Amino acid sequence: MTIYYGGDYNPEQWPEQTWAEDVRLMTEAGVNLVTVGVFSWAMLEPADGQWDFGWLDRILDLLHANGIRVDLATATASPPPWLTAAHPEMLPADEAGQPLWPGSRQHYAPSSPVYRRHALRLVRAMAERYGNHPALEMWHINNEYGCHTNLDYSAPAAVAFRDWLRDRYTGIDALNQAWATAFWSQRYAGFDEILPPRQAPSFRNPTQLLDFHRFSSDMLLECFLAEKDVLREITPDVPVTTNFIGAFKPVDYWRWAPHVDIVSDDNYYDPADARAPMRAAFSRDLMRGLAGAKSWMLMEQATGHVQWRPTNLRKPTGQMRAVSLQAVARGADGINFFQWRQSRGGAEKFHSAMLPHIGTESRVWRSVVGLGADLVSLKSVAGIREIGRVAVVFDWDSWWGLEGEALPRTFDYVAGVEDWYEALYALNLQVDVVSTAHDLSPYAAVFAPHLYVLPDTAAENLAGYVARGGSLLLTYGSGLVDQHDQAHLGGYLGGLRDTAGLLVEEFGPLAGSTVVEASGDRLGTVTGTLWTEFLQLRTAKAVARFHGGDLDGEPAVTRNTTGNGLCWYVATRPDPAAIARITAAVLADAAVATPLADLPAGVEAQTRGDLLFLINHNPHPISTPHTGRDVLTGTTHDPATLPGYGAVALDRGSARL
Repeated sequence: MTIYYGGDYNPEQWPEQTWAEDVRLMTEAGVNLVTVGVFSWAMLEPADGQWDFGWLDRILDLLHANGIRVDLATATASPPPWLTAAHPEMLPADEAGQPLWPGSRQHYAPSSPVYRRHALRLVRAMAERYGNHPALEMWHINNEYGCHTNLDYSAPAAVAFRDWLRDRYTGIDALNQAWATAFWSQRYAGFDEILPPRQAPSFRNPTQLLDFHRFSSDMLLECFLAEKDVLREITPDVPVTTNFIGAFKPVDYWRWAPHVDIVSDDNYYDPADARAPMRAAFSRDLMRGLAGAKSWMLMEQATGHVQWRPTNLRKPTGQMRAVSLQAVARGADGINFFQWRQSRGGAEKFHSAMLPHIGTESRVWRSVVGLGADLVSLKSVAGIREIGRVAVVFDWDSWWGLEGEALPRTFDYVAGVEDWYEALYALNLQVDVVSTAHDLSPYAAVFAPHLYVLPDTAAENLAGYVARGGSLLLTYGSGLVDQHDQAHLGGYLGGLRDTAGLLVEEFGPLAGSTVVEASGDRLGTVTGTLWTEFLQLRTAKAVARFHGGDLDGEPAVTRNTTGNGLCWYVATRPDPAAIARITAAVLADAAVATPLADLPAGVEAQTRGDLLFLINHNPHPISTPHTGRDVLTGTTHDPATLPGYGAVALDRGSARL
């Protein structure tokens, strides 16, 4: 096997005489895979039913002649002007019901029959023409589903939403029960009375909002699956992918992942964010969790700056290599970029590329060529999937529900998950990101923060994991509601009350910068923010208790022995140092060793196959205690000193940890 290397290639943006130079430079850089045709619908079908494939024929032949494989896009991400002019009813609409007009991209209602019919006609034409082309490595369906048109409130969406609800509920009475429509006189006599949750005078029905998120994700999935069905019919042996976007709120990737052959991720590292290395690592671990036993690849990233942030900082020299090798260390079998040649015009002309405006006499080009050589040296790890002993649960229903309307306070679900992931990241542990439905038996410890939506099935899986000997950490804001966003009665936590050994009697959000304090012999002082809860202990023991105010003496952190396992519960948002201590206590109880925990701050370590990756995310040099031969350079380090944004991949057979 080898590691894919390349990026989006848009030859239709350039005169044909530049194509030979492109391919020559791709070969020089070590490029072996390019994505072609993502935004080319208007070029491929310039008028209704009129096809122009000649230019695509020629570029695919040229790429094949030079040994470059193609991730061929179905080109359905942006409909051509002639289609929206003829069928404005296919345009998406905002919450006010106003159309979102052409002139950008993704200007289609996912549930529009007109869009789907024309998109599938294009996919069939592409598959029939290129299904046997020798350059074809995989199909790239659409592009970044939901990036711009994820919540569509159009007339086609209203029709599709009603159909989706009919399938989900056995009848209108079941929907009324699930949505609690007795509140505010919202009871429906039939499905035809239901609309998407457009702008309203006050708070909208919470369960309707939650179901609309689920529906919207499913409509995009239907579009993907419809295209995939055509490709499977004509090219059954060619793998398919579509590019995910990390932890992306609009689309529940747990529902999507089983349907792709290769999981792909678009991740745009922010050089201005001091926590970007951790956040990038989380995205990589999420992709590995989504992929399971399959491969995953980094489909898009930037060589330097992007064009869509308020201030678009460039990556310092070396950082592009460092974050690319971070992805390889965490399981990526491909490192690609947007895009190959930097556009001269259009909205992304100032988005960096592998071949920048200035050309090959540039810092970026030298980095691109160097990374290509690195990936050749790392081919031994391609296809190797490591499984950690620790997992973090990530749940789209809880994300959608917890950030809905009419809630106790504004909540950032991802930030809450990152609190605990960051503590594990700092210990350089291999962390798998999983869903509530995953088989948890491989893991010694599972961290499941903020499971606001807790159906019985999820509670049973987590409770069974603990009963069989696992260690589980739960946090405040968990188990407040069931799958219908209705409150669990008799004490929050629902089906996890016995596992946690407690009832959550009452919650108390904290205003602004208000803090509370707690302490315990094992954890020391804990400073809490954001949230507090009154807990009624049953079998759990308090590890730390609040002091001061009306929480004085109440449990803040608890630990419960149940079955063969343990369950920890945290009733506030602890400060980072306290989170680190709680994490260490959970890992110690679970007998999880942390052999790479003592590296200097900002140095990341991960093992994959026979290699130990050490990556310095600091701008200054760092010395580490590790020795061994770096397969990237052939240099033997004793010990390894990393320059700013430097990285090594040490042969573990020669390394001393």
